[in-house]
Amino acid sequence: MREALPKSGTGVPCNRSHILEDFRNNRTPPLQISDILTHVVEFARDQHGSRFIQQKLERASVKEKQLLFEEVLANAHALMVDVFGNYVIQKFFEFGTPEQKAALGRSLKGNVMNLALQMYGCRVIQKAMESIDESLQLEILREMEGHVLKCVKDQNGNHVVQKVIEKVKPERLQFIINTFTKNGPDTITQLSMHPYGCRVIQRVLEHCSEEQKRPVLEALHANMSILIVDQYGNYVVQHVIEHGSNQDRDRIVQEATGNVLRYAQHKFASNVIEKCLICAGGHHKTLLIDEVCGTPN
Repeated sequence: MREALPKSGTGVPCNRSHILEDFRNNRTPPLQISDILTHVVEFARDQHGSRFIQQKLERASVKEKQLLFEEVLANAHALMVDVFGNYVIQKFFEFGTPEQKAALGRSLKGNVMNLALQMYGCRVIQKAMESIDESLQLEILREMEGHVLKCVKDQNGNHVVQKVIEKVKPERLQFIINTFTKNGPDTITQLSMHPYGCRVIQRVLEHCSEEQKRPVLEALHANMSILIVDQYGNYVVQHVIEHGSNQDRDRIVQEATGNVLRYAQHKFASNVIEKCLICAGGHHKTLLIDEVCGTPN
C-alpha cells in the first residue's frame, strides 16, 4: 500500500528533504529536472517546487517529461486534489506527450465524481476534457450519469459540467438534456434561478444543438415572468435575447409588454429591458420605448 503523502499548503515544513529546503531558500545552483528525481512528488506539493516543475515542463524534452511523469503518475490522485500538485497534473495535460495525457486520463476512472466535487480536482477534470480524446471523454461522462444535478448545484462540480458542454460533441450530451427536461419545465426553471445552475443553462444555450435547446427554451418561456425578475434568472433571459433566435427574442419582448415600466425600475428585470432595447428589432424596440414614455400605440 502506498504511504500517505504529507499534507502541503500549511506553511509547516512537513519533513522536507534537504534538496527542497535548500531550493526554497536559494541555497542551490539552478536545478534541472534530473536533480529532483525521487523528489518529484514532494516538489509538486510545494508552492515553489510546483512552480519549478510547471516551468520546466514547458520546455522539457520527451525524455525529461517521462522521468517526471513516472513519479507523478504513481501518485496522480493525491496530486490532483492537492492545492499545488493539481497544477502539475494540469500542466501534463497541456504539455505532456499524447501517451502521458492518455495515461492521466485513464487514471481519472473510478474517481470522476470525487474529483468533480473537489476544489482542486474539478480543475483537473476540466483540463482533462480539453486534452483527452473522445473515447476517454465518454468514459468520464459515463461516471457522471445519474449525478448531473448534484454536479450542477455544486460550487466545484458546475464548472465541470460547463466544460463538458463546451468540449464534448452535442450528440453525446443528450443525457444532460434529458436530466433537465424529464420533469417538465420545473427543473430548468429552478436551475435558471440557481447561482451555479444558471451558468450551466447558458452553456447549453451556447453549445447544444437546436433540437436539444428547444425544450430548454420552451421551459424558459413557460416561466419567463418569474425569471425576468430573478437575481440569477435574468442572466439566462438576457442570454436568450442576445444569442437566441428572432422568434425567442420576440416572445420575450411580448412577455415584457405591458410591464415595461415596472421592469425598467426593477433591480434585476431592468437588465432584461436594457438587453431588449439593444437587441430587439425596430418594431419591438419602438413598442418598448413607447410604453416607457407613455406614448399610445
